[in-house]
Amino acid sequence: MNLTESLLHALKAHGARQIFGIPGDFALPYFRVIEESQILPLYTLSHEPGVGFAADASARINCGLGVAAVTYGAGALNMVNAVAAAFAEKSPLVVLSGGPGKGESRSGLLLHHQAKTLDSQFQIFKEITCDQVRLDDAERAPADIARVLASCLRKSEPVYIEIPRDMVAVPCQPVLAELALPVDQDALNACVDEILQRLAQAKSPVLMAGVEVRRYGLEDKVAVLSRRLGIPVVTSFMGRGLLADQDAPLLGTYMGVAGFPEVTQLVESSDGLFLLGEIICDTNFAVSETKIDMRKTIQALDGRVSIGYHTYSQLPLAAVVDRLLLCLGTEEKVFSVKRQAFAYGMVADSATITPTDIATAVNDLMLEHGKMPIASDMGDCLFTAMEIEHTALVAPGYYATMGFGVPAGLGLQAATGQRPLILVGDGAFQMTGWELGNCKRYGWDPIVLVFNNASWEMLRTFQPESTFTDLGHWGFAEMAAGLGGDGIRVGTRTELKAALDKARVTRGRFQLIEATIPRGVLSATLVRFVAGVKRLNAVK
Repeated sequence: MNLTESLLHALKAHGARQIFGIPGDFALPYFRVIEESQILPLYTLSHEPGVGFAADASARINCGLGVAAVTYGAGALNMVNAVAAAFAEKSPLVVLSGGPGKGESRSGLLLHHQAKTLDSQFQIFKEITCDQVRLDDAERAPADIARVLASCLRKSEPVYIEIPRDMVAVPCQPVLAELALPVDQDALNACVDEILQRLAQAKSPVLMAGVEVRRYGLEDKVAVLSRRLGIPVVTSFMGRGLLADQDAPLLGTYMGVAGFPEVTQLVESSDGLFLLGEIICDTNFAVSETKIDMRKTIQALDGRVSIGYHTYSQLPLAAVVDRLLLCLGTEEKVFSVKRQAFAYGMVADSATITPTDIATAVNDLMLEHGKMPIASDMGDCLFTAMEIEHTALVAPGYYATMGFGVPAGLGLQAATGQRPLILVGDGAFQMTGWELGNCKRYGWDPIVLVFNNASWEMLRTFQPESTFTDLGHWGFAEMAAGLGGDGIRVGTRTELKAALDKARVTRGRFQLIEATIPRGVLSATLVRFVAGVKRLNAVK
């Protein structure tokens, strides 16, 4: 077994199911091994950001490792933004990069793709990954690989592995996975006892499920936990899509002033708010109607639990959930909650399309034919997703990068085999929409809804006097055929319904529906969000 084969077997043993990549000269040797060994399937895309987003989405949807393979310099550095998004949103992404061989490193010449120094790339990735290794020693490589992959899964954050091209085929021993770190049982018991005591004393306890619940594969256990505790559950903006297929007392998604008043009131008045795997960030909490005092919450995140003014460290989320379930026994509380209501029954008439119409039309489609996983980009398409019935969703809700949606949708279909629905604005489509051209090679056939208002509309809503947000109409529907799919432009609700119905029954080619939306027309959720932000800023 050579070094690359040892690495690939280790990736598979740690939960990787495919690799997304773009080759380059420093990466060609290890790409050959990937292809010829067939240990993991390889999907090549067109641009490194798309590779990173697709691999990130595959990690999110499968609760396992996503793998992005690139070349040195021009490849890896082109993927920095996508890796930063995965780091910010706690996605276990493995970055594989080719690198100069030992002989090249000692040549005294500047090497192509080199930035400041040969080590610049390694140093840059230290900022956006939780562990790194350069595999320049075959004897040490198995232990290094085991450490880095364990870090990736344990912290649910990206890691970086650099493969010098003259090390690719060097003989190497298999990788033995690291043992799980021991958990201080006394600390765990004390922590769980205090959590249960706090919740029992609360008059209005609420459990808010965050992204770590999905990252560590805990959705089914958290659903059981909520029923045994007998308390209502909400998700955050980032956690939308969690528990969608679980029997949990899920009310809806907390979005502060932008959300449904019943959910907002419940969360902000709670005297026992249990933030389970929840990232404490502005997109989740900056638009609170009433500021939440985080010191009075229970926070379980990043391997620690904070209650009031003290913290229990080195307690993995899974261990906390398991011990809570054990302490609660098997009895489940019988109670009901009033779930967030969603709109159905779009009137198919000649009225122009609004983003909320799109949400209603999608709700109608899924009600009749079953749920689809959704990959959403940033912008009003993501706020529109908040108006769609709960279903599996991947989106950059915190890092808020554009360009995520289309490649993420491809990552979803590659990882699950399910046909995804992709929601993307015209500005984001200009960045990475062209990755749809790869669908034909792999048999992917997502349904893509392009929100086209010829504008970076969400930016325009905050600064309407500027004209640099104007994009013009690009004619995406006509481009679809050249990319190997079918495209149609719709401007009325009748046309939207017909296009969705046709897209659903047409398989084997991606279906692109370009929905023209009048400039200035926003989803109902984004209208509330913008108004809330402006109101809060005016108070400050």
